[in-house]
Amino acid sequence: QLRLAESGGGLVEAGGSLRLSCAASASGRAFSNYDVAWFRQAPGREREFVSVISYNADRADYIDSVKGRFTISRDNLKNTVYLQMTPLRSEDTGDYYCAAATAGLGVRNSISYDYWGQGTQVTVSS
Repeated sequence: QLRLAESGGGLVEAGGSLRLSCAASASGRAFSNYDVAWFRQAPGREREFVSVISYNADRADYIDSVKGRFTISRDNLKNTVYLQMTPLRSEDTGDYYCAAATAGLGVRNSISYDYWGQGTQVTVSS
């Protein structure tokens, strides 16, 4: 079992920065056995993939709209994955969720993910 909790969201002006955190508590398999992704859902839109990092941080993937602006990282000793976002744009507004999948299965499709957090809200004002 894996429990995920996001934090770090808030209201920021366009061009600003936020760092989201996804803290995990694991029973059974260690957190380091999971790929972890960030998804987001804007008001009135479907949830979309943002970024994923492999269990050992040797692989990361981003959607094109955030490449060069967002950076995903993880600290397995702290059981935490981060998403550094800068510069933010108004179109980045939405609820951000982290999700975990068995190592090697972390892809862009949300179906691959077994564990989800409750989300943290990001609002970017233009």
